[in-house]
Amino acid sequence: MLRSLYSGISGLRSHQTMLDVTGNNIANVNTTGYKATAVQFQDTLSQLTQGATAPGANNGGGNPAQVGLGVLVSGITTNFTQGSAQSTGRATDMMISGDGYFVTKAGNQTTYTRAGAFDLDADGRLVTTDGKIVQGWTGVNGVINTGGAVGNVALPDGAIAPAVATRNATMGGNLPSETLPANPTAVPAVAAGTIVRDMDVYDANGNATVVSLTFTRTAGGWDVSAPGATTVSLAFNNGTQAAGNPAALTVAGPSGNVAVDLTGLTSYAGVSTASVTGQDGRAAGTLESFSISKDGTIIGSFTNGAKQSLARIAVATFANPAGLEKAGNSGYTATVNSGNPVLGGPGDPGMGNAIAGSLEMSNVDLSQEFTNLIVAQRGFQANARIITTSDEVLQELTNLKR
Repeated sequence: MLRSLYSGISGLRSHQTMLDVTGNNIANVNTTGYKATAVQFQDTLSQLTQGATAPGANNGGGNPAQVGLGVLVSGITTNFTQGSAQSTGRATDMMISGDGYFVTKAGNQTTYTRAGAFDLDADGRLVTTDGKIVQGWTGVNGVINTGGAVGNVALPDGAIAPAVATRNATMGGNLPSETLPANPTAVPAVAAGTIVRDMDVYDANGNATVVSLTFTRTAGGWDVSAPGATTVSLAFNNGTQAAGNPAALTVAGPSGNVAVDLTGLTSYAGVSTASVTGQDGRAAGTLESFSISKDGTIIGSFTNGAKQSLARIAVATFANPAGLEKAGNSGYTATVNSGNPVLGGPGDPGMGNAIAGSLEMSNVDLSQEFTNLIVAQRGFQANARIITTSDEVLQELTNLKR
């Protein structure tokens, strides 16, 4: 039988594979995190009809003569270039800008994916659309240990930001430089020449206690006092505090002393805006919402105004990403040629950043794929012509005997 018949058959098979791969790319043009693939061809073993000869003194050398036996698919490679970003606005959606893969787990099987369309299940775990659990590190009292083993990323049910006892407070604003009247109307006062400001301080259980700070006008400035505290004197020079003023007033709080920073106070005429600008204590609070930072940290916002790190998403990189095996559902599994996964967090050296509220779209180039479709179709047709032409030759051969 003619060798060209089998060459044509191999060409049909190989170009059929190219059509299959191209069709799959076009079908996944809108698949989140999909990476396009391409077919690579190679020729098969050639039949040697004449070997090479060495050149002699009176004659030249001869080249080998070989007849090819067809074509084979040498490989199907994956294009891992970055896909474009699509903003979704969903807090649980995220994409990786740069290298890396999200780590997911179902049972004992670990898969890796670029598709970051995640949701929360009934147990508060971050999961993919097909139910795989996203892996990472869970924080303990706001501290995340990325050196430990990865586990399921979950928002703790009924998470509470613990109460914190007040240890420091700050004062700011202006104390009027003029002497206050006995019954002022322009500035608040409880007695002639005095201003009182109340400050909430918290104990370790989150119970609030009101501490009153009394500012009394003196010839040189203002005295600041509180129950159980030593009075401190503030002197001012052209509205700003003079050198040598005490930096803080130490007040007795319910769970220890509270240092009230006074350096933010000024003293200009006609303005009384002195107030408590902040303190570091708080009552206990429950989880209200969360956000995801560029390094993959899930930050919880609590009803008491506290922000706390709840967990961090894990990202894996590979020495040879092209060696990953597609496992369906936009996931990959590691193989002996991909190398072992190197785990870290988004933003770590060699790993991309996490972008919350966005998804990575497919990197399929439709113009290239339709061109490949034409090339594969014409290649298939040309190889079919090889078979029909070979068949006509065989027909002529059989017609030699009438």
